[in-house]
Amino acid sequence: MKIFTSLVGTAALTLLFILPAQADSHDPDVIGDDVAAAINYLLVDEDGNELDSSADRGAMWYLHGHQNIIPGLEEQLEGLSEGDEFTATVAPEDAYGERRDDLIQEVPAENFPEAETIEVGMTFNAQSPQGPMQVVVVEVGEDTVTVDANHQLAGMTLEFSGTVEMIRAATDEEIQAGMVNE
Repeated sequence: MKIFTSLVGTAALTLLFILPAQADSHDPDVIGDDVAAAINYLLVDEDGNELDSSADRGAMWYLHGHQNIIPGLEEQLEGLSEGDEFTATVAPEDAYGERRDDLIQEVPAENFPEAETIEVGMTFNAQSPQGPMQVVVVEVGEDTVTVDANHQLAGMTLEFSGTVEMIRAATDEEIQAGMVNE
């Protein structure tokens, strides 16, 4: 709150303006852009099957507003404070996208010269016009290998639950790098 006083003629005029509170960039109270946040989480699919958890690794740090986590989760963490518990349901389009048939391709087995044997489930790094990507072998034929470049969680609605463990202002270096140095 700020008070402004002005002299008008011989009478003093006092005006009271209530201005919105401005966030202290050194001590954020809530998660927002350029805030480093640490969350503990459990990720399950729609059937309740555990897909991932921070339980064995400790809290996951991320830099809010810098695409460090999937957009649907980041949006739902915005405005939370240290100690807040959360649940977030994230649709495929706000996570890893829908599964795309065009990302499943049959390629010549000779494209895998380094591998002695090729088996279903193996992962390889591939180069595409959009840049590097990881592919998973889904079928092995005599002369061809079918690979899938969809993210393993593509097409899935994801259910997160967890706690915001810590938040702090990101350093200038973290903001410039686009990630937290924890």
